[in-house]
Amino acid sequence: MLPGESDKPYLVYAGTGTDLIFNHGVDMPGFASFPLLETQETRCLLAEQMEALARLAGIANMGCILDTPTWMANADRAAPLGYGVDRLEGVNKDAASLMESVRQKADRNDILLSACIGPRQDPYAETAATSVSDARKYHAQQLNTFKGTSVDFATAYTFNRIDEAAGCILAAKDAGLPIVMSLVVETDGRLDDGTPLLDAIDQIDQRTERAAEYFMVNCAHPSHFFDALEAHPRLMGVVANASTCSHAELDEATTLDDGDPEALGREIADVFRRNPGLRVFGGCCGTDMRHMASIVRSLPAR
Repeated sequence: MLPGESDKPYLVYAGTGTDLIFNHGVDMPGFASFPLLETQETRCLLAEQMEALARLAGIANMGCILDTPTWMANADRAAPLGYGVDRLEGVNKDAASLMESVRQKADRNDILLSACIGPRQDPYAETAATSVSDARKYHAQQLNTFKGTSVDFATAYTFNRIDEAAGCILAAKDAGLPIVMSLVVETDGRLDDGTPLLDAIDQIDQRTERAAEYFMVNCAHPSHFFDALEAHPRLMGVVANASTCSHAELDEATTLDDGDPEALGREIADVFRRNPGLRVFGGCCGTDMRHMASIVRSLPAR
């Protein structure tokens, strides 16, 4: 049963990269986490992050979503790191296998596995637009690698181009894999091209005949999207940055801005009070288990 099909809340941790770099001293060229699967030490770190998440969710009586570390494991973004098509297929499948081992270790029936999908290019860079059909063909390659694995669904994180988001959703439909679309907004609650968040959701739904399971917003501080949600029935998750800085400011930062963990929890709770249909809550860039614990403490008792 996926989030949204019941009243059960779920916890997700999508901001593992900044935690690995700044708190664990891990080198991540290109901000790609999937190469960490290939050495035992860093592979264990990936598993330990998700094990900590699962423990926290269990204590809080929340479900848990384990994302594969594959946000950048697509052809164009992995090529500069030396990964071709065949090698990428193995990486994606291995990532699913590692997360399944975490699920088995937790031994609970409320843990879901999500295949993490990222956009074709850096979502914050000036890149050429892509069509729905091109995006559908492109993302099919990665999504199809998860066939036959134990993932329950896919989550497309940090998309900010409507046509690419629609194409990715349709590719998941072609692959027979349920998908959640998580959009990213700027400090004004709009996509990079100026489209208001809720308008973007409606446009994507129109292009895909509502093929996504639901929508989320991620990689933005609650203050950036607090007034943008308006209890939209298709938006069921918020995965927040710790910092109030813009993406441009964060790109230039040389130190970690981890914000105020306790304040972030309260702000997520405020978002939930205004949007009671939300079912998925979590942390993105700059967060760690302090922020995640603050979020679960601040949400209403379950």
